[in-house]
Amino acid sequence: MKRGTALLALGAVTAAAAVTAGVLFLGDGGGAGAPAGSGDLPPATATVVRTDLVRSKTVDGRLDFARRRAVKSAVEGTVTVAATEDRTLTRGQALYELNDKPVTLLYGPVPMFREMKVGDRGSDVLQLERNLRDLGYGSGLYVDVRYDEDTAAAVKRWQKSLNRETTGRVGRGDVVFQPGPVKVVSADAALADQVGPDGPVLTIASTEPVVRAGLDQTDGALTSRGTRVEVTLPSGKTVAGKVAGTVRPEQSGGEAAAQDGITVEVVLNGGAGAASGEDAKASASVKFVSEAHKGVLAVPVEAVVALRGENGGYGLQVVEGTTSRMVRVETGMTADGQIEVGGPDVREGLKVGVATS
Repeated sequence: MKRGTALLALGAVTAAAAVTAGVLFLGDGGGAGAPAGSGDLPPATATVVRTDLVRSKTVDGRLDFARRRAVKSAVEGTVTVAATEDRTLTRGQALYELNDKPVTLLYGPVPMFREMKVGDRGSDVLQLERNLRDLGYGSGLYVDVRYDEDTAAAVKRWQKSLNRETTGRVGRGDVVFQPGPVKVVSADAALADQVGPDGPVLTIASTEPVVRAGLDQTDGALTSRGTRVEVTLPSGKTVAGKVAGTVRPEQSGGEAAAQDGITVEVVLNGGAGAASGEDAKASASVKFVSEAHKGVLAVPVEAVVALRGENGGYGLQVVEGTTSRMVRVETGMTADGQIEVGGPDVREGLKVGVATS
C-alpha cells in the first residue's frame, strides 16, 4: 500500500451510515426467525467470521530525536572548534570551542544564567557541584546550594584538567546545562565564525529516537498522548510506539501549509537502540491505531439490513440451503468494509445475504 494513504476513515461510523447505500429494507421489525420478505434467496452471500477490527490511518513520517533545540553562545567570540554533527555527547565533553576554550556539557535542568563564584547560592550551584562530584573532582566537597571555597577548589581541579585558567569561577560561556546526553543534530556555526551573545552555534536533541508525522486537523483524536502507533522504518523493520504529543512544525521558506495540519511526535519502544542504523533521511510509514476490537464477529457492511416497522433496528438474512430467514443483530464498530455484529442468533460460519449494487 502506498505510504501516506489513509487505510480507513476514522471516527465513529454508525451502522445507519454504513448501510444506507443500496440497503434492503425488509420485514416489519419482528423477532428473530422472521421470513426474509418474499423468501427469495439473496443475489450474493458472505460468511460470518471472527476477526480483529482495527480503525487506523497511515501517513508518512521521518526519523528524528526528541527535544530538538538550539544552543546559543552566551558570550561573544570566535569558533575555534566547531561542533561535530551526529555525535553523541555526555557529561564533561565539549560541545564546541570558543576562543580556544571548550564549552562543556554538564547535566541539570537549570540553564546557565550567571557567572558562579564564591558567595553565590542557588539551585544552579547545587547542580554544578553534583557534576563536579560525578566527574571525579568533588574530593572534600559537600554538595549543597552554597558556592564556597571547597566549591572553588573543585572548580580549579576541573579547570586544570581542561587546560583552562584556574580561576575557581565558572563563567556564563563556560558550560551548557542539559538534562542528559545529547546528539548534535547540526553545526550552525562553522570554524572561524564570529558569534555574538545569543548567536546560534549548534542544534542538539536528546538521544531518544522519535518519529514526527503530519496529520490533518480532523485527526485530532489521534494526537492524544498514548495513542498506539506502528512504525515501519526505512529498513522495513516494524517498531511499536505511542504518541508523546504534538510539536510545533519546523518552518522553512514559506511552508505555510504546515500550519494547516498537526505535527505529532511518536516515541518508539526500545529506547535509543530502536532506530539504530536507520537512514534518518528516508521516510517511515506511521500507522495510528485509534480503536481495535479483538476477536469479534463481523460481516461485510453490505450484509446488514435495516428493518422496517416500529421496532426497527438491523438484521442479517441468514441463508440455509434453499431458504432464508431474517435474524435481528446488534451492530458495533466498522472498519475496512466490515461491521461488528452480535446477538443470540449470530455465530461464526453462518452464511448471510449480501446486497449488490
